[in-house]
Amino acid sequence: MGKRLLTEPTGGKMATGGRRNPNTGRVYRGTAESSMYVYGNTARQLQTVPAERNRPVRKNHATRRNRERALHMNVGYLLFLGMALMAVGFVLISYLSLKSDITNSVKNIARMESQLNSLKLDNDERLSRISSSTNLEEVKQKAIQELGMQYAGEGQIIAFNSEDNDYVIQKGEIPD
Repeated sequence: MGKRLLTEPTGGKMATGGRRNPNTGRVYRGTAESSMYVYGNTARQLQTVPAERNRPVRKNHATRRNRERALHMNVGYLLFLGMALMAVGFVLISYLSLKSDITNSVKNIARMESQLNSLKLDNDERLSRISSSTNLEEVKQKAIQELGMQYAGEGQIIAFNSEDNDYVIQKGEIPD
């Protein structure tokens, strides 16, 4: 083993019973068994850790039996774990299937809403084009001059109360 350094490595007073290393100039004291180096001119006390005692470990018969039992699984426990694993797998697959169905439904609804908005815009565009191209004065003149239509007179208008707020279609002659 190594030797212990007592004084400064570059010189200084030599400790009693020490010797100087000719290569490094350090002063060493002690036997070959000592393994602690001390740098400087004061020695430090180190706490030593007591060596672990090799105590024989007493094994209890019940402890050994419990450990053996814990290492081996019986058939019932394995069946239970297998059934639990299959149940979890079934629930997971069902969940993923429902999640996929919901995602597809949401995408389908979004596609249909987009289509509805497109149709509404197209319908409004056609309505405005038709209403802008129709001249009501021209229709009125053609109805009076070409078809011989006339405005209704005072005796021709009959008023009646309707329970519905809808329109009325005449399917026959109205009696006098």
